[in-house]
Amino acid sequence: MASVKLRIDRLRKAYGPVVALHETSLEVTEGEFVTLLGPSGSGKTTLLHAVAGLTEPDGGTIWIDGVDATWLAPNKRDLGMVFQNYALFPHLSVFENIAFPLRMRHASTAEVTERVRVALELVRLPDLGARLPRELSGGQQQRIALARCLVYRPSIVLMDEPLGALDKKLREHMQLEIKRIHRELGVTVLYVTHDQEEAMTMSDRICLMRNGRIEQVGTPRELYIEPASVYAADFLGESNLVVGTHCGEGEVELASRADSLRLRGKPRVDVPAGRNVRCLIRPEAIRLLGPAERADNEIAATIVDATLAGGVTRYLLGAADGLELRATVLSAGTDAQHAVGAQVRAGFERDNVRILDESTAG
Repeated sequence: MASVKLRIDRLRKAYGPVVALHETSLEVTEGEFVTLLGPSGSGKTTLLHAVAGLTEPDGGTIWIDGVDATWLAPNKRDLGMVFQNYALFPHLSVFENIAFPLRMRHASTAEVTERVRVALELVRLPDLGARLPRELSGGQQQRIALARCLVYRPSIVLMDEPLGALDKKLREHMQLEIKRIHRELGVTVLYVTHDQEEAMTMSDRICLMRNGRIEQVGTPRELYIEPASVYAADFLGESNLVVGTHCGEGEVELASRADSLRLRGKPRVDVPAGRNVRCLIRPEAIRLLGPAERADNEIAATIVDATLAGGVTRYLLGAADGLELRATVLSAGTDAQHAVGAQVRAGFERDNVRILDESTAG
């Protein structure tokens, strides 16, 4: 079992009357890639900066490798940090930018040369040591910033929205590169982003934050398949959140339905009968049923809109009483051959319906 590399215990931070971070506790194990995910104002950056020593907490403790680091100076915490703006020295060569933290630690010339060489090979830029930062692309500069962070082998690497300045294609490429480097080195990473796809792609675990509190911690699959709240279900991925009343035993009567249509699903936790709930149905769980096909839940609908998005086709389905559902199907399949205005039956299984307490919408 991996040891605990970082332990945050009841950490709190306020700016006057505004609480940026309520009492928050989190553990990160050695070699783990944990992402702090949430919108602006959720507390993720405040938490990261407190770990880095850039923000003084009002309460709680931070333990790094079993040592209380709450009040240690940033340069005493053995951390590496990568920022969105790269923070490279414009007048120094790529080699000297990467070598800088080693020279500050009084490493020998031979050690500097060897470690910089290894770092440049790690980020797949072995021949750019003599260039200046302005001669590099944005993606190359971000790789150099990453190499400079890793060259002195910090205990934990902190990344604060490091890919925010890159275009979509380059951002996606760098996500895979960072994931590769993490896998090769086994380094512990605490990563901040507001991008849910980025978090899902890169993380071993995601710490979803809201209003200065942790909403849910789990693997990407756990947060996507088993969200703990309406907020978590709505924040991660596309979702259909159908309002209704729990009738008990996993049956929900939909709101505003004259024909008392009921859906069958699985409650996320024990939800009392009579409680207002929302049923989470992911768009990819919905099938457009053929004449002989059946499903645990079936709803008659009309195709309101159809969008071809490469490998998948996205449908907007309209049902009675204003109910709308979004369905995502493979473009190569027969489900993608329906035209706008077609009458269909939307079907989905009970196991693909999560019943969530309405009070967790926030």
